[in-house]
Amino acid sequence: MTGEVRLLIRERNATFRSGDREKYSTARGNLKRGIKAAKESYRRKIEGHISDNNPRQIWQGIQNLTNYQGRITTTAHSDALLAEELNSFFARFEAVRPTAPPPVYSSTSLTLHQHQVRRELRLVNPRKAAGPDGVPGKVLVSCADQLSEIFTRIFNLSLTQAIIPSCLKSAIIIPAPKTTAANSCLNNFRPIALTSVVMKCFERLVSHHIKACLPSAFDPHQFAFRTNRSTEDAIAITLHTTLSHLEHPGNYVRLLFIDYSSAFNTIIPDILINKLLDLHLPPSTCAWIKDFLTNRPQCVKLGSHLSSTLTLSTGSPQGCVLSPLLYALYTHDCSPTYPSNTIIKYADDTTVIGLVSGGDETAYREEVRKLTEWCAVNNLLLNSIKTKEIIIDFRRTSIDHAPLYINGDCVERVLSFKFLGVHISQELTWSTNTTAVIKKAQQRLYFLRLLRKNHLNQKLLVTFYRSTVESVLTYCISAWYAGCSAADRKALQRVINTAQRIIGCPLPSLEDITRSRCLRRTSSILKDSSHPARHLFDLLPSGRRYRSLKARTSRLTNSFFPWAIRTLNTQK
Repeated sequence: MTGEVRLLIRERNATFRSGDREKYSTARGNLKRGIKAAKESYRRKIEGHISDNNPRQIWQGIQNLTNYQGRITTTAHSDALLAEELNSFFARFEAVRPTAPPPVYSSTSLTLHQHQVRRELRLVNPRKAAGPDGVPGKVLVSCADQLSEIFTRIFNLSLTQAIIPSCLKSAIIIPAPKTTAANSCLNNFRPIALTSVVMKCFERLVSHHIKACLPSAFDPHQFAFRTNRSTEDAIAITLHTTLSHLEHPGNYVRLLFIDYSSAFNTIIPDILINKLLDLHLPPSTCAWIKDFLTNRPQCVKLGSHLSSTLTLSTGSPQGCVLSPLLYALYTHDCSPTYPSNTIIKYADDTTVIGLVSGGDETAYREEVRKLTEWCAVNNLLLNSIKTKEIIIDFRRTSIDHAPLYINGDCVERVLSFKFLGVHISQELTWSTNTTAVIKKAQQRLYFLRLLRKNHLNQKLLVTFYRSTVESVLTYCISAWYAGCSAADRKALQRVINTAQRIIGCPLPSLEDITRSRCLRRTSSILKDSSHPARHLFDLLPSGRRYRSLKARTSRLTNSFFPWAIRTLNTQK
């Protein structure tokens, strides 16, 4: 409804009241043409938003269509007080600990070159928000040639002295609500650190150096922050480990999904440095990392209100480039002590797989006890209330399994759990996951219908479908689709069929998408000798086919790795 259309409506109503039939007919025709022109203008506006295949532009177009507002705001009168409370809450893990002064090194193992710094400056996203120093990313990109020399000197001086200027370590914490409903509960906010864009470039260069110092087989069951690793790998290996054990009669599996409270914020720098030295990282790099984590000024910004500044020496800010890598290094020694147990890690999501044989759970319970002790030593707060357990037991004689206790709290046993975005049930069927996926995809179809209603062309509709609907349907699909029932597969395909009717052109079937993704994922695993699943792909003497995995049950037969080998052997 534009201003021109409103004016034409008033003119039509005025001529109607005047009783002049000829003028009324003319005004009505003008209104119809005006509405048609307004719709055409609106259509061009929406097409302009998504014609560049830019996700940001796509969602701007959707907001224009639906008046959708994704932002959550808190009440204005409480912002100033809430900012101070949040700052104290986010710093609650800070404790006075005696820290040894870092040793002084005469040389550094890392020397940066001007072309490396220039490349990082040019790769900065110009839309990135400026940090506390106020330097926007757009300036760094535009002036990369002029700034690279001076920043190279500053960075190398910092590495040599193992000292980071306080202005580069400062952080403004932006509280991000964990739920969609506005809530003043302090625990409802996640601290996201807004740091200097210059420092992010520096961190990225140091990150490359740290990764180059690590062995290729470092922590094989940590699937986050590593090349050629994903949630799909973590889920597939968890399922394969479980199903392989269940092949033998009398066996069952206990899956423990660990939850940590603010894991990144509880890292102790001195403990981390000792672990880095054990991994044979250069001492000068370790000293620089310690300075990076200590004496960090922090304040909270909520709306237009800025809290007072606190100085922290515990934890690693969420939002820094180095934080995920440092956390992975901090937890690399969290490994199973018994061969019947496996610990799968994806960032701070930790899963203990207890393979129980003959009803003897001693190794599993001892593993959990040792993990609890490891958490206490490393200052990681294990949240026993949010920690869940699934028992997968297909034995004919059902028994009451003894509950598991952590720190005196009984761990809740659930029928299904959302593990890295995929619902895993105790029956290892995929109906629960399929239902959740279909529900989410159908909600996205509503927006697709709105775009179709506004007469967008097919190319743009397909682009929107692939980025919002197909991405939901195919998330980690290689890990679970082969085990779906025929009814679940038909239900998933019906969503695609509905999208086809809305768009008016054929779309790839779920079978074709899954097969292509399976082959692509398998190809990546075969090229990576350090991948924990690489040993499952054993080439036969002919050199043309891979050895099939033995499977007694259809559950294992239809899991990812046996299915991937069959698919690989049958491709043309």
